[in-house]
Amino acid sequence: QVQLVESGGRLVQAGGSLRLSCAASGRTFSNYIMGWFRQAPGKEREFVAAIIWSDVNTVYTDSVKGRFTISRDNAKNTVYLQMNSLKPEDTAVYYCAAKTRLLNIRAEYDYWGQGTQVTVSS
Repeated sequence: QVQLVESGGRLVQAGGSLRLSCAASGRTFSNYIMGWFRQAPGKEREFVAAIIWSDVNTVYTDSVKGRFTISRDNAKNTVYLQMNSLKPEDTAVYYCAAKTRLLNIRAEYDYWGQGTQVTVSS
């Protein structure tokens, strides 16, 4: 069992940057695959990025490649999402998620945070 708490969301202007954080409980944080998802108003939740145990193994959805960076600090039980060059279409509630199964890295996560709102103004 792991509990996840996101923070860092706020209103930012287009072209700006934000760093989201997700603090996880539990002693086996390093064993989890960590992901970020987002859900915009009226849309389904979508995969954004995932990190598989270390900063070397990362996956991104195409729309954020080159702008977003996922990273983790296993000593602090925290995963981050650095978001640069933000666009109005990045506006969404961002969720942190965790899983242990390596199969289908973009879906089927077991644990979810409550979400943090990111609003990008034009």
